[in-house]
Amino acid sequence: MLNKISRISFRSFYRPRLLVMALLTGLVNPAKSAEVLSFLNWADYMDPEILQEFKQRTGITVKETYFDSDTGRDSFLLETDGKGFDITIVNGSQLRVLAKRGWLEQLNEADLPNLKYIEPRWRNEHIKAREYGVPYFWGTLGIAYRKDLVTREVTSWMDLFRPEDAVKGKISMIKHSPDVIGAALKALGYSMNSEDKEELMQAEKLLIEQAPYVKSYDYISLDEESAMVTGQVVMSMMYNGDAMMVQEHDSNISYLVPKEGGNVWVDYLCVLSGSSDKKAAWKFIDFLNEPEIAAKLAAYVYYATPNMEAEKLLPEDFTSDPVIYPSDSVLMNSEPYKPINLRTAKRRAAIFSRIVD
Repeated sequence: MLNKISRISFRSFYRPRLLVMALLTGLVNPAKSAEVLSFLNWADYMDPEILQEFKQRTGITVKETYFDSDTGRDSFLLETDGKGFDITIVNGSQLRVLAKRGWLEQLNEADLPNLKYIEPRWRNEHIKAREYGVPYFWGTLGIAYRKDLVTREVTSWMDLFRPEDAVKGKISMIKHSPDVIGAALKALGYSMNSEDKEELMQAEKLLIEQAPYVKSYDYISLDEESAMVTGQVVMSMMYNGDAMMVQEHDSNISYLVPKEGGNVWVDYLCVLSGSSDKKAAWKFIDFLNEPEIAAKLAAYVYYATPNMEAEKLLPEDFTSDPVIYPSDSVLMNSEPYKPINLRTAKRRAAIFSRIVD
């Protein structure tokens, strides 16, 4: 596993190189521009130094607005009918929905020369991905836990849904219906995308059993005050790179994809159709896919990059880390989220509301 010192050294290595490259190629624009891009993003999902580098090159400021769930992002967009923001992160399973609402701008490959570095699999992984999104990162959903505070060996989703009594009130989940219901289905041996009424009823029963053990359905913070660092939470549903961020503050935190498998997700960078500066927005997205920029960003967020040239620049202990780049067997047991029919979507929404609200 990539240790903290080598991660920090790798990040620091790129900062002076990138600035020197910009100066030598004449890309730095010393004139301050009033141009501002608004970026809807998850917290801790962008290296601030990269935003500063983009501003030094172009004079364009990128300001982030954070959301804490897909629902939260959509609430921002609903308030303005998709206007007021330039760029957003969209999970692959949601691309089709946002495109149908007319919120996403169709990409023009001529504006994105660095698309040539993106592995084709991730461009084609989800419906509408090729038309509307540029792959940002991919990863897994699994369990993070305090190995010093959990006495039972953690190997299965059932260790999270039917945990030992010692962790009662110390479990954290994610307020995201596909993740919560999907993982419960996976624990029972079903597909995360199941549309079977009986299987969904069993998943709800399992979630009801688990509820007394859950401290919160809100995503935990990733800094030194994280509930997992303080010990208020000892087991949490979490995304792999986030688990590694929290691990920086306590080496007792471990992560795994349960033996049943989990969700393999892809996040995409999308320009919003209501953007007032689409040209600058696409410029920023293409900048993020310059190999050295993409490699630096991957090292910052601890996620697998879909950028093939960037991957070559990452150290071997990063690309061989099974938390960041899961094994073939883990990927074989895991699955992406797929579209579900309207009746199932309503049934899942009702289950989620009964459990979480």
